[in-house]
Amino acid sequence: MKKIQGLGQYLNRHFKRVGQLSLFGLLTVTLLACSKNPEPQANGIHELRYQSLTGVVTLPELAEDLGYLGDVRLKYVGSVQGGPQDLQALTTGDVDVATAFDGAIIKLAAAGIKIKSVVASYGSDDKSWVGYFVQENSPIHSARDLIGKKVAVNTLGAHYQFVLKDYLAREGLTDDEIKQVEFVVLPPANTEQALRAGQIDAAALVSIFQDKALERGGLRKLISDTDLYGSFTAGSYVFTEKFIKEHPEVVKQYVTGVAKAVEWTKQTPREQVLARFKSIIEKRKRNESDALMQYWHSYGVVSKGGLLNAKQYQRWIDLFVKQGQFKPNQINADSLFTNQFNPYSNEKAQ
Repeated sequence: MKKIQGLGQYLNRHFKRVGQLSLFGLLTVTLLACSKNPEPQANGIHELRYQSLTGVVTLPELAEDLGYLGDVRLKYVGSVQGGPQDLQALTTGDVDVATAFDGAIIKLAAAGIKIKSVVASYGSDDKSWVGYFVQENSPIHSARDLIGKKVAVNTLGAHYQFVLKDYLAREGLTDDEIKQVEFVVLPPANTEQALRAGQIDAAALVSIFQDKALERGGLRKLISDTDLYGSFTAGSYVFTEKFIKEHPEVVKQYVTGVAKAVEWTKQTPREQVLARFKSIIEKRKRNESDALMQYWHSYGVVSKGGLLNAKQYQRWIDLFVKQGQFKPNQINADSLFTNQFNPYSNEKAQ
């Protein structure tokens, strides 16, 4: 019991956030005894429970609409604000599959939770990237100017926070100085308004919210994740190892569908992709607007079919080691993912 409580304390330190849904202290018991794995229905259909973003079409949702998921059906169980929250739902057995920033996945795996990334979910490229913005007349022009300032991110312990902390460290700020930069959690839909109202000093904005904000003017980019890393895959879809072992065919069909959807978006004219998004949002009847998806440019998945590689995880492992959070060789990047279910893995090998 003490071991379980200790694991819960570890995770709470790294995934702490306002209004967290449930305690991590019971997640080990949940994974071993209470997982609600899907059973095939009479017609052979398998349901996969998942969470999604309001007003956004994710790759699995697109894959299902395109008919790429075969006998797998997605079962929407609610909205989510960020990857750590989605990972928490996965570990407590409330969803079957989750997606998160690779850095958050690494930390959960390092805590001893048996999970495996199976296909890329998003990234940053020349069409879609995360930018950190200030007001045009802001005195903030460098990393050092952020000391003592408030920066809005969508969630703690994920992409937006990790990247900015890396930027601050690269620019020579000490650990104590970085700790003086206050990260404020705000829903992406409210971030621009908070920035313009002066409630925060800087904000992370991704393409959909970013384009909408820049159309209105008055903002200036401080740095972007692609300025630091170039184009890169940043997040993955994740299953527990237990689920993969018990339902390999379900995982294979899911990964195949997502992989094909990635390539479909790369090969299809943007206008047709947007029309498909609009149709999907209308059909699912969640009382949401399709306005945000009209600003979509790319999912940012760099690799073909969302293939994963050790480099995308090693970047963050090295950062954790540098920050003193991990010991050298504490976790092996190759152990975090598998491409065995991806139909494009054979092409890469050839």
